[in-house]
Amino acid sequence: MDKLTAMQVFSCVAEQGNYAAAAHQFNISRTMVGKHINQLEGYLGVKLINRTTRQQALSESGQLYYQECKTILAAITAAENTLQSMTGTISGSIKINAPVSFGNTLLAPIVNRFLLAYPLADVDLRLDNNLVDPMLDSVDILVRIGELGDSALIGRHIMDYHMQFCASPQYLAQNPEIISNADLSDHHCLGFSYSSNGSLSVAHQQVFGKRQYRLSSNSGVVLTQAAIDGLGVVLQPSIVVKEAIDTGLLVNIASLTPPEAMPIHLLYKDKNLPLKTRTLIDFIVAELT
Repeated sequence: MDKLTAMQVFSCVAEQGNYAAAAHQFNISRTMVGKHINQLEGYLGVKLINRTTRQQALSESGQLYYQECKTILAAITAAENTLQSMTGTISGSIKINAPVSFGNTLLAPIVNRFLLAYPLADVDLRLDNNLVDPMLDSVDILVRIGELGDSALIGRHIMDYHMQFCASPQYLAQNPEIISNADLSDHHCLGFSYSSNGSLSVAHQQVFGKRQYRLSSNSGVVLTQAAIDGLGVVLQPSIVVKEAIDTGLLVNIASLTPPEAMPIHLLYKDKNLPLKTRTLIDFIVAELT
């Protein structure tokens, strides 16, 4: 039994309340999560988790063991951070959560260059438009677009997120002229659904309102291609549509007023960051500013 991994998996189950979240975090099956828990319980000779068909709850012994695991795992992390700081070695895994379009277009190439510069470091880059709870998830860095609410997280502004209305030259030639935002009611529009429940982003709600879309998607890349294919007007970040505009596949509709630019922040939980995490944050900031 790999006791350290089993403790990490158990601690994740204790924090998340289910096996599925731990399986996702460690990229293993729920069956393997259960195997780690069973091995710990067999080794310790106590029941750590009371299982039902719907949920898992810590037993009294499990609650005590979880607190000890937290202390031990935190001490291991602190020891690793101290050694890395002393030697200046950047190594270990860093977990990032970011929105899909920003992650695909800007962040992924930066992460690739970071990995080439620091061969002992690993990055787990998760792209997801649904907001994760950083206090329950073991994510090290989050990328968030929009104004920050009250939070215990520390934010570092990296850039602003500008958006543009675009359509293909063919679509614009074959449909009524677009003079103002009010004219969008006479046009096919492509909607960006921000999350798995299909709800539109705030920006799209403001300019398009509630309407039927010829196509809606949670992927800016999908919507941009649809606009290139002549399906309608799209509202997407400048970083996503820039190449298509530069090559003439899309036209920026300058007569339309896009939503106000939104700030983009890197968020993290503590000022006393591990060297690997601080180095990656500084690397991203240097690339984008």
